[in-house]
Amino acid sequence: MLCAWRLGGLELRAAALWPGRAGLGGFGAGIRAREVSTSWSPVGAAFNVKPQGRRLDLFGERRGLFGVPELSAPEGFRIAQENALRKADLLVERVCSLPPGPQTVLIFDELSDSLCRVADLADFVKIAHPERAFREAAEEACRSIGTMVEKLNTNVELYQSLQKLLADKKLVDSLDPETRRVAELFMFDFEISGIHLDEEKRKRAVDLNVKILDLSNTFLMGTNFPNKIEKHLLPEHIHRNFVVTGSHVIIDGLHAEAPDDLVREAAYKIFLYPNAGQLKCLEELLSNRDLLAKLVGYSTYSHRALQGTIAKNPETVMQFLEKLSDKLSERYNIEPSLYCPFFSLGACMEGLNILFTKLLGITLYAEQPAKGEVWCEDVRKLAVVHESEGLLGYIYCDFFQRADKPHQDCHFTIRGGRLKEDGEYQLPVVVLMLNLPHSSRNSPTLLTPGMMENLFHEMGHAMHSMLGRTRYQHVTGTRCPTDFAEVPSILMEYFANDYRVVTQFARHYQTGQSLPKNMVSRLCESKKVCAAADMQLQVFYATLDQIYHGKHPLRTSTTDILRETQEKFYGLPYVPNTVSLHGKQEYYYHLLRARRQTTSSCFAREPLISLSNNPVS
Repeated sequence: MLCAWRLGGLELRAAALWPGRAGLGGFGAGIRAREVSTSWSPVGAAFNVKPQGRRLDLFGERRGLFGVPELSAPEGFRIAQENALRKADLLVERVCSLPPGPQTVLIFDELSDSLCRVADLADFVKIAHPERAFREAAEEACRSIGTMVEKLNTNVELYQSLQKLLADKKLVDSLDPETRRVAELFMFDFEISGIHLDEEKRKRAVDLNVKILDLSNTFLMGTNFPNKIEKHLLPEHIHRNFVVTGSHVIIDGLHAEAPDDLVREAAYKIFLYPNAGQLKCLEELLSNRDLLAKLVGYSTYSHRALQGTIAKNPETVMQFLEKLSDKLSERYNIEPSLYCPFFSLGACMEGLNILFTKLLGITLYAEQPAKGEVWCEDVRKLAVVHESEGLLGYIYCDFFQRADKPHQDCHFTIRGGRLKEDGEYQLPVVVLMLNLPHSSRNSPTLLTPGMMENLFHEMGHAMHSMLGRTRYQHVTGTRCPTDFAEVPSILMEYFANDYRVVTQFARHYQTGQSLPKNMVSRLCESKKVCAAADMQLQVFYATLDQIYHGKHPLRTSTTDILRETQEKFYGLPYVPNTVSLHGKQEYYYHLLRARRQTTSSCFAREPLISLSNNPVS
């Protein structure tokens, strides 16, 4: 099974597309260029021009999603999960029969990898694939693998095989620091899952975890459902800003960057109108999380969730949030639409390429995906290549809006990097998912400053996954404490708002004119529209998350708590009959903590200082 995934096409074609190799010009063969007076680098062209579509290929091999042969059809997820579960059983049997030693940690990591390679991929496909059959098959795979993980985390024999290693001081002292740390992290997973409980309570913990997994999935999917309203209830002149079907207007997001304040107001009130099913799901999810935390020995779910982070406990988090809330103040404004012509998607991708080349000696190369490898024809595939280390991994760029696609900007790990037993390095594979507008007949996709900053932020996660090369996939890339995982992405936001970086790539998509100096200065000094208000919003969500996952039962309804918390921590008043709940609320504290950690950056004096002389590690 691992071999099949390895040979699924994820690493076979990059050599044909790098400079100096045959086939470099092939990507442009199916490209229709626009009449613009500027030229783009290959990576810029890959995002600023529209493919005509793949040539008719009646005999070519269909490789399957991400080059995985089984995933050429939805039924392949069942094959993939069965293979992963079968391999997991063999690895459990193997590690339990061997004497403790470094090999114990290697087998644990291989066990984790065999399950994550299916679960991580399925976790993305279940929300992003345009075909319902693929989404449903991926969701079932997630549930099956997730259940197996929870059972393993309460498997006493498996736990004892690791405990024997960590209880032997001589053996522990012989381990290198990385191996010792990974062993401790696996032990930590056992402990927070209730391995110390009796058999009946361990089974209860597994059942609660599976129920939480189902509720979380239902809640997350529900946050992306659009709301609709009868057409006659909205002014006719704003209908064109939304999707109209029959007698209804469909509101599928907040439209926060719309220039018309009436459009923003309507979108806010309608999209965030309370959904009774979502509120019930949330309350049940919070209740079950609280039950799980108490069952395994924590006073609240927040204490359990924060134990492995830098903050360590909710008391530290609340002190940080309250101090930050007291210090926030407003900054002045800019007009985003004036900047869009200078921030074409291709120009921004060129800017990232320039930044990575100068800082890290890394270049992004656009590849043509194989038949069946991507889930939508506008997905782009990038090979990440280091000047001395060679190919580091792959980034799939799912950047454009489509029906039923969640309105979230996210980074997904599809496959983590690790050093395999044969000495070969398993290359990481990730997806960046954005919701950018499609190009028009007359222009490429144009980004607002906020969209450009989000692109840099998510690419920071992707490069963390590429550069965080470890022996064990359990700690590779972004698989680290969550409040540290946001540091590279927040650092990329600072680059996106540094005039010395912006001037390297911001140019008009038609004329090639650079962004005028006064506009660059105003953009970078303002940082972002209402920067303090944006941070206040993050403080509000982070505080709300701590309250929701604090002491239970909650003293009042989740909606009343939201209203009270907003009035205390957010500068804008609560709007009646709205409920602003997002699937990523638990990450807002981590974003704020990471922002604090990166404010005194070593790049402040010179943002484009080369780090490429340092080895990739």
